[in-house]
Amino acid sequence: MIRIYNSLTGEKEPLQPIRPGHIGMYVCGITVYDYIHIGHARMLTVFDVVQRYLRRRGFNVTYVRNITDIDDKIIRRAAENGESIEQLTERFIKAMDEDCAALGLQKPDVEPRATQHVGHIISMIEQLVARGHAYVASNGDVMYSVASFEGYGKLSGKRLADLRAGARVEVDEAKRDPLDFVLWKAAKPGEPAWDSPWGKGRPGWHIECSAMSTAVLGDTFDIHGGGIDLKFPHHENEIAQTCGATGAKFVNVWMHNGFVNVNDEKMSKSLGNFFTVRDVLPKLRHPEVLRYFVLASQYRGPINYAPEQLEQADVGLNRIYTALRDLPTDVAPPSRGEHTTKFIEVMDDDFNTPEALAVLQTLTREINTARDAGKSRRAAQLGAELRDLAGVLGLAQLDPEEWFRRFAQIGPSGVEEAGPALSNEEVQRLVDARAAARAAKNWAESDRLRDQLAAAGIIVEDKPGGKATWRRK
Repeated sequence: MIRIYNSLTGEKEPLQPIRPGHIGMYVCGITVYDYIHIGHARMLTVFDVVQRYLRRRGFNVTYVRNITDIDDKIIRRAAENGESIEQLTERFIKAMDEDCAALGLQKPDVEPRATQHVGHIISMIEQLVARGHAYVASNGDVMYSVASFEGYGKLSGKRLADLRAGARVEVDEAKRDPLDFVLWKAAKPGEPAWDSPWGKGRPGWHIECSAMSTAVLGDTFDIHGGGIDLKFPHHENEIAQTCGATGAKFVNVWMHNGFVNVNDEKMSKSLGNFFTVRDVLPKLRHPEVLRYFVLASQYRGPINYAPEQLEQADVGLNRIYTALRDLPTDVAPPSRGEHTTKFIEVMDDDFNTPEALAVLQTLTREINTARDAGKSRRAAQLGAELRDLAGVLGLAQLDPEEWFRRFAQIGPSGVEEAGPALSNEEVQRLVDARAAARAAKNWAESDRLRDQLAAAGIIVEDKPGGKATWRRK
């Protein structure tokens, strides 16, 4: 049985689908005003693996990940750039899709945009006003009355009295309570606006996710996920809004992934340690390195992003690809081998990917042992199991030869190194020339070419029958 840590209760709980065999999962996605960063990459990768694993365990999953395409940050950035909001958001949605594809993320089943759900948002606000949970403020905004919702703070563990004590002195006079938050913003010059019962305006950020999630998955669904930074106030406000509007329980299980620190400091543009996915990926042998790095830590805790950790991830993947090299790909994995059983056991325990990676590394050792003992059939079967389980995590998706011919700019010392002196095509020409020299028994030329390749960081491995493979050091 799958057990998941529920942020709402603070305990691991058995996954009990509302509809047998089906999981509805909503994850707070990206606000599209800039390129996605490595913090986003962790969140996206974590929940990509969650939905992959749930499907592997036989569930029919509806995976919903929204796009926030109307927001204060979007409006400000478009104005700064001198472009329309539509131009800005479409440009960064395209960039997000490219980065997600590079990271090997599967597309969500449904990807709602806030601007496509304004009707649902207005309907939900109308329900909140009718039920006494919302009011029209003196400035024309529609506000949520936090005091009207019993149990506010149950997700974050915060008390209203403590929150009020810490509230800023300069209270918005339009609010009845300093903790109240906006559901509908009255129109301002130059901003996009939609017609509503309260006049022209646009949605507040928090109400967008409540409306989008329930529009797709219903008033109550199985899993809601996102980064720990969204736990308060965003997810707390979602609970208050949705339960206040529907009168029903909103979500059964809340999942939150931890922060990404950079060299043991919080990632921040002001500290100069802010990295987008586009900054990082060109320096790695392959985007799977970043994916392995993310999965090497339990998703709920913080992780430290540093070159040394990326190098460790590269080494871990290198072991997997080394084990898979030269193994046949037409062998079926065992239906429930001992390693698969262990993999399922640890993944059933709140998606414990570090232990799942340990299972993969155990498999690599057994493959190498079987290969060294001349047990080719055993090695092939273990290789099929390794490939299958790695695939559940979105790893080992390359042909091993392609992996070994890629070049990483982040070396063992954790510093950036120069790009490869020889292209793959140039390397192959030298390897072929060396093979021809060996065939002609011109050992001096063969050795010269091997030394030239070695100086360029190329390791040549001779195979039976005069064939040779190569890899970058």
